[in-house]
Amino acid sequence: MQTLSYQGLKIVNTHQTTISDCLVIEAPLQININNEAYTVVMRTPNNDSELIRGLLFAEDIYKNNSPLKLTIQKEQDKIPQIINVEIPNHLLGKGYLNKRTLLSVSSCGICGKKELKDLEVKGDRIKNINTYSSEKIHEMFIQMTQKQQTFKNSGGSHAACIFNKNYELLTIKEDIGRHNAVDKTVGDLLIKNHLKTANFLLVSGRVSYEIVSKAFIAKIPIIVAVSACSSLAVDFAKEFGICLIGFTRNNKMTIYSNPSYLKKDKNV
Repeated sequence: MQTLSYQGLKIVNTHQTTISDCLVIEAPLQININNEAYTVVMRTPNNDSELIRGLLFAEDIYKNNSPLKLTIQKEQDKIPQIINVEIPNHLLGKGYLNKRTLLSVSSCGICGKKELKDLEVKGDRIKNINTYSSEKIHEMFIQMTQKQQTFKNSGGSHAACIFNKNYELLTIKEDIGRHNAVDKTVGDLLIKNHLKTANFLLVSGRVSYEIVSKAFIAKIPIIVAVSACSSLAVDFAKEFGICLIGFTRNNKMTIYSNPSYLKKDKNV
C-alpha cells in the first residue's frame, strides 16, 4: 500500500467541488540495529527491506553479501513502524560509529550528519570504458515513466530505476523521498546479487550531492535526471568519474560531467 484516499475541496474559478484524492503515503520507519535505535526515515511503505539494505550499504554499515535478518518489532495498520536488523558485530562497518541523529527526513540525505568530514566519500574513481547512446537514454526514461504507478495515482512520488549496459531495466522503485527511491533500487539489486550489472541510474527529480555519492558507492557510472543538478553534485560527479546528466526531457538533456561516456549522436 503506497497511497491512501483523502477528501478535498477543489476550487476552479468560483466553482467548488468535493473530491476524493489519491495521496502518496509518508510514514516513519525506525531502523534498529541489534535492538538499538539507529535512525528514523520518513518513507513510503513497501520495499522496506530493499530500503534498509540500500541505506546500510550507502552508509558503510553493512556491505557483506549474506542476507540480513529483519524483524518487524512494531506496526500500525499493517505498516511497519520499527524494524530491527541483526548484524554480527564483526560485520558492522565504520559508518555505524557515525550514527545519524534519530530523524532523517525523506528529502534530505545529509540531515543528521554532524561534521563536514562526514560528507566525504572515499574510493577509486570510476573508470568507464564504454560509450552509450543518448537516444537510448530517452527510451529508458519512457520506460520509467510508464512504470511509475504510484505517481500516476497520486502525483506525489519520486522514482528511481537502474538499467544495465544493454539498456535493460533491472529495477524500479517509488517513494516520497528521492534518496529513499535510490536506496530501494540499490538494495533490491544487492538482495538479488545483481548490483555489479548496474550502469545507469535514472531519477525522476533533481540530483543532489548525496545521490551522486550513492551512485559512486554502488559503482554506477551514469546518472540521468529529469530535473536539475546541484553544484556539489556536479563537482562530485567530476571527481568520481560519473557522467551526470540533467534536464532530460522533451528529447533534450544537459551533460554536466564526463560527456565522453555518450556517443555524439543527434541528441547530444
